[in-house]
Amino acid sequence: MSSIEIRPYTIDDFDDLLLIQQEAFPPPFPEELWWSRAHIEAHTATFPEGGMIAFYKGEPAGSATSLITTLHEGSHTWDEVADDGYIRATHDPHGDTLYGIDVCVRPDYRGRGVASALYEKRKQLVQKLGLARYAAGCRIPGYHEWADRLRPEQYMQEVAAGRIHDLVLSFMLRQGLTAVQPLADYVEDDESRNYAVLVEWRNPDYSS
Repeated sequence: MSSIEIRPYTIDDFDDLLLIQQEAFPPPFPEELWWSRAHIEAHTATFPEGGMIAFYKGEPAGSATSLITTLHEGSHTWDEVADDGYIRATHDPHGDTLYGIDVCVRPDYRGRGVASALYEKRKQLVQKLGLARYAAGCRIPGYHEWADRLRPEQYMQEVAAGRIHDLVLSFMLRQGLTAVQPLADYVEDDESRNYAVLVEWRNPDYSS
């Protein structure tokens, strides 16, 4: 971890953030879904601590974006939480949950602890701000291979039990997060059949 530095990003980091997204989400990923300069300006103006950039030995390697909200029972979509990625309308500084709407790592820097370091930094931010938890909607890209045999709830349980490996959900669980419930129509994602799994990490120091 001594090779990894993480700090809040600013608009001056836009070129590095764009590079990270271009390499993490190459074509055929739609270019219009990368963060724009307007998105980064909105993030840094609305919740500057929630946008993080990671450097590995001085090179831009990964990034993550979060907001604060209060989740209610039932399902939700990425757009409903993320305000189409701008977070201005949905960030609530009086909420109890740090919600992650984005994390990405350049391919050359995967497997070096960058993503894990970003999640650890998010946990530290939860504790610093006295929030109840960190949460996110987690893709389940392996689900399309099981969708004809397992309901989303069953797939989630099988991955949580270690009987099925999912590229994203299994990684999230290794970060100490817990699978809570499937989220239908979370985001357009053929591999996940448009599902996500709500994952969370509870702040052990939280007192309401």
